[in-house]
Amino acid sequence: MKKRIPEDVLKEIFQKRLERRDMSQDLYQRLRKMILSGKLKDGQRLVQEPLARQFDVSRQTVRNAFAQLKKDKLIKIHFRKGVFVSYKP
Repeated sequence: MKKRIPEDVLKEIFQKRLERRDMSQDLYQRLRKMILSGKLKDGQRLVQEPLARQFDVSRQTVRNAFAQLKKDKLIKIHFRKGVFVSYKP
């Protein structure tokens, strides 16, 4: 018979997931604003590790933000080459 996960543990797990989602959304909004304002230029390379350190988030959070930016066509992801801004104001 399987043991049930205690309710307080489940609440903690879900709370952490919500926090990660909020962090990804916050980073997405910040990067989007930087791209649209021209602070990040068309063709500029975006690197996960430095961005994660700069914004004090995990690399997964950066990847999640990149996925949203790609959907908005603000960046392009080139396999084995990197991530580049693809927006001209």
